[in-house]
Amino acid sequence: MPPAKDYYRVLGVSEDATEAQIKKAYRGLAKKYHPDANPNNDAATERFKEIGEAYGVLSDAEQRKKYEMMRKLGAFAPAGGGFASRAGGRGGAGPRGEDIDFGGFPGFGGLGDLFSSIFGKGKRSASLELIEVTATIPFRTAVLGGKVPVTIEVNEACPACGGSGAAPGAKISVCDECKGRGTVTFGQGGFAVTRPCPACRGRGKIPSESCPRCAGQGEVRVQKRLLVTVRPGTDSGQKVRLKGQGQRHPDSGPPGDLIVTFEVEGDRFFRRDGLDIHCTVPVNVAQAMLGTRIKVRTVDGRHFVLTIPPGTQPGRRFRVRGHGIEKNNVRGDQIVEVQVTIPEKLTPEQEAALKQFADSTDLRY
Repeated sequence: MPPAKDYYRVLGVSEDATEAQIKKAYRGLAKKYHPDANPNNDAATERFKEIGEAYGVLSDAEQRKKYEMMRKLGAFAPAGGGFASRAGGRGGAGPRGEDIDFGGFPGFGGLGDLFSSIFGKGKRSASLELIEVTATIPFRTAVLGGKVPVTIEVNEACPACGGSGAAPGAKISVCDECKGRGTVTFGQGGFAVTRPCPACRGRGKIPSESCPRCAGQGEVRVQKRLLVTVRPGTDSGQKVRLKGQGQRHPDSGPPGDLIVTFEVEGDRFFRRDGLDIHCTVPVNVAQAMLGTRIKVRTVDGRHFVLTIPPGTQPGRRFRVRGHGIEKNNVRGDQIVEVQVTIPEKLTPEQEAALKQFADSTDLRY
């Protein structure tokens, strides 16, 4: 019997690791072993699932507490393998000597039913079928709101066999190995261990011929395209959770969720500071000295006229109320910074006029 997994070792953290340390370790490992970064690498995929399973328990305070209870019961193997049970000795029976059916809880070497009774059924799959992606969105969409396409890879029921794993017209018979139960039970010491039947993959039935489309797996990998709503005022790092849009549950349970983290692209003209929008507009020397009126674009595509008073200095800022980002019924302002441009070359007439101006104002070169 394989030893139960030590989730702290899986994530490479100590037993007293903080929530932040656990999250940091998970993100680093998930990025390293993500299937998209390791195409056609089954070992990396399994490692990715193992990491997600560990994080799903250790990141939840209540589940982590219950997990620690299991550690105290001794349901974890020493370095040499096997079980070291405080309840009934190495590979022994339960607290009262009775056999314990640990079920087929993946990741715990068959300790499924016991862990299900403690953690609650269905909680583990929520973390394993969860998908997290990052979506890059235009600056304008982040400010005003809208929809952006997101493409993810998920497992779907094979369209050729409907998820049965059988070829069209194949004869379906009861699995001889598990007698149609979908699970097999074997004993070791005082334990009765139940696991999914390897012959029928837990279905309880075996086709005479496997589906050629999915090789009998009952599911295929497909790309799924979604339109995700971006709320007005969205900033980089904000997340949205889409219920039921994640990975398909392998046991026909409800699918997991999809978490989308937004990353806002920069804009050539606008910059953001909280709810305020900043921009820089150029004026020439004459406009800055004599004053002028200029048309300034807003983030929603409109324009307003800004009066530049005579003697405006480079870098001066003008605050225009109500032209910033609107969020939760509060709207920011638009900050316009003036950039005075100096011509690189002058015509003879311009140079003469500038020298005359300099002489009249007692300026020295």
